[in-house]
Amino acid sequence: MIPIHALSAAISQLVQAGRTPADTLNQVVENVGTALNADRCFLYVRQPDQGRGRTAFCWRKNETIPDKNTIQPDWQPDTKALPAEDPLIRAGLAMKPSVYVDDVETAGTEVLNRQFERDTFGHRALIHAHIQKDNQLWGILQPCMFGRARHWTEEEKTQIETILPLLQPVIAAYVAIS
Repeated sequence: MIPIHALSAAISQLVQAGRTPADTLNQVVENVGTALNADRCFLYVRQPDQGRGRTAFCWRKNETIPDKNTIQPDWQPDTKALPAEDPLIRAGLAMKPSVYVDDVETAGTEVLNRQFERDTFGHRALIHAHIQKDNQLWGILQPCMFGRARHWTEEEKTQIETILPLLQPVIAAYVAIS
């Protein structure tokens, strides 16, 4: 397990290792999930020029963690109905900063749609980390917790924000061949 203070260095090393984009991104979600001691971590990747995306990578702490709505085999349009229903995706598409939700049950309606989160994902705490470049959303890294709230520390936030720009070129390479 990678300690949280070493996450950005580990991800930087992983990105530079020359593995395939899919192998790299798969390892990223596992490393982030374990470093944060999260229950699940997934990566939603986008083709910004086509306004579509899909959850392509998911890590779970164990088999008891729900995998509901994680891996999507097909690309889905994300710029039509989804932003109207989901303030988190709307924030990402609008180039807003990443969102750190300590408790879905107490977050305001300007932050998230509680019912959408319950029905779609079922998590209780999450990070909605926006991978952006050149005014485009390339992906969303989403570690989360089930069954309990969780405070995301400043160090965790710093580590996540540090790795996001490292992931964009890998995602761009992945979507170019997908």
